[in-house]
Formats: sequence, structure tokens, C-alpha cells
Amino acid sequence: MRISDEQVKKVLASAKEARSSESAEAYYHPVIGQISKPVAKEEDVELVRELTEKVKQMPDREDLIADLRARIAAGQYNPSGEEIAEAMIRRAIADRIR
Repeated sequence: MRISDEQVKKVLASAKEARSSESAEAYYHPVIGQISKPVAKEEDVELVRELTEKVKQMPDREDLIADLRARIAAGQYNPSGEEIAEAMIRRAIADRIR
């Protein structure tokens, strides 16, 4: 399932908001002589690495769209009722998250 541009914008806005609230948690580090923020937990770092790799492995959206258009034009795109229902459910869940 792909995430819409609108959903990405909302996540980025939330992250920006979270970062601005983290600035209150920043503290002066006497050794390096500057303000520093708390370091992420190791499991958080590993999760980011894992998700980054999964995103890198995903096919480009433009390629998917071009393939889908070609299949529709050739009359080879015939999704099953189950595939349509799954897509509707995923969309409903994504809409509730927003």
C-alpha cells in the first residue's frame, strides 16, 4: 500500500511539531560547549534503519502507475472482488489515522 502525498505532509508536519517541542528538552552540553538534544534509543535507530531499507526496496510510484495504465489499456487489469474490498478497507483505516 502506498501512502498519499497528503498523508506524508501530515506526518512531516507532526514530526516538525514534535521537533519544536523537543527543543524545550534540549540542554547545554558542557563538554562540547553547545546545546544538544537527547540521543535516540537504540531500538528507535534500528527501526528507522529497517523502515528506510523497506522504503528503498519499494518500486517507484511512477513505475507502478505506468504499469497499471498499460494493463488497463491492454484490458489485462481485472482485480478480484477481494482485492477491491482489501483496498477499500486499507483506505478506510488510513483515513481514520488522519
